Amino acid sequence: MKKAASLFLALSFLALNLTALDLKEAEKYKNSTFEKLIQDIQSRLDNPSLPEPELSKEAQDDHLKSDPRNYLRVSARDKKERTKLLELGMDIVEVRKDAVLGFAHYKDVQKISEKDFLILEKKTFYDWVMSALKDFPAADAAYHNYAETQETLKALAAANSDIASFFSIGKTIEGRDIWCLRINSSSKVARKSSKPGAVFVGTHHAREHLSNEVPLLFAAYLMDHRKDAEIKKYIETLDIYIIPLFNPDGAEYDVATGKYRWQRKNMRVNADKSIGVDLNRNYDATWCESGSSHSSYSDTYCGTGPFSEPESQAMKKFVEARKNLKTLQSYHSYASLIMYPWGGLYDPVPDEKDRAAFIKMAGKMGELTGYEAIQSSDLYAASGDTCDWAYAQAKIFAFTTELEGSSFYPGAGIIKNTVEKNIKAAVYLLSMTADPYKQ
Repeated sequence: MKKAASLFLALSFLALNLTALDLKEAEKYKNSTFEKLIQDIQSRLDNPSLPEPELSKEAQDDHLKSDPRNYLRVSARDKKERTKLLELGMDIVEVRKDAVLGFAHYKDVQKISEKDFLILEKKTFYDWVMSALKDFPAADAAYHNYAETQETLKALAAANSDIASFFSIGKTIEGRDIWCLRINSSSKVARKSSKPGAVFVGTHHAREHLSNEVPLLFAAYLMDHRKDAEIKKYIETLDIYIIPLFNPDGAEYDVATGKYRWQRKNMRVNADKSIGVDLNRNYDATWCESGSSHSSYSDTYCGTGPFSEPESQAMKKFVEARKNLKTLQSYHSYASLIMYPWGGLYDPVPDEKDRAAFIKMAGKMGELTGYEAIQSSDLYAASGDTCDWAYAQAKIFAFTTELEGSSFYPGAGIIKNTVEKNIKAAVYLLSMTADPYKQ
């Protein structure tokens, strides 16, 4: 136990240090634009390079071998069986017609078997990583880490200081700031605004790095096109907030050793020394009732109570302080879906007018992205969800976009196309923010 704790502390120290950009590196983000960011991504694809991992191959292998999760393929016929598997601690990463694929702590594997689920395939986490060849590829350096995301947002705010401001909505469990870019032509930082508000947030789940790129580059797109008639109108009439990297601790940990760790949760050290709470199960919306686990070692662990985590507390305070918020987009990956409440209940939203608005907006964003629009629980029920809470608490029209790809690590080549189609959907959501019921 002491050895494991020491390794964790060492890895956390490395993750913190890997976030720092030297001055020369930070300089290149001072003149960030959408086009320059896209060019930089392409340049990194064409000339991939990464620093040597600071852990030896032996230490990396030892860490992977000590991971208590198993990879599973389990027979599951419908959303109710998928929800039950989540409650038993399975972290579902892919849904197929008659089965699901994902991970479960070895203790939860026994529970799944005892509930008469047929486990079609099982591997240790180490064997899965080795067979799937999930080493951190050099080309994936095109994704923006915490420090690069921070510097890009800061640069965008500095270059557009008349309409943009840069601030932290709160601290993570490891003390990192959760950075936000606010776009408002008359209000800065935390000053209140009567303009209708829209929020775009990414990376509740650490390994979903693509969900950082979409809102980050959307921020750059808005600044690049601030003089276009349509975008100018939204900047003048709306209060726009962009929070690309909501779980920076987990995201940094996921890539710190040079091998992906498939980290989903934050970096809370639980009472049993397991790591993490699923931030998208930690909101006070039918908390831990469906599709969540009370087991702290499970990837769908809901925490010790609603808003037990500083990250979700930060979002709670952020939303409650801004009564003007009307729309919210939470980016995840991967499934190519546009989803709307409820996620924690199979029942539809009871307000017919609101339900019609949700269906219409989701359908239009689905058309713009090529994704399918569904009620969230039609995939599986997941209580404690960001969007359920935002709608129930503040009647915010909140959507979850599950971005495209064939895995959580689809390579950097997918970034440009994914960003461009989701910018169209994001701009559409801005067009509906002042009046979500607009026909």
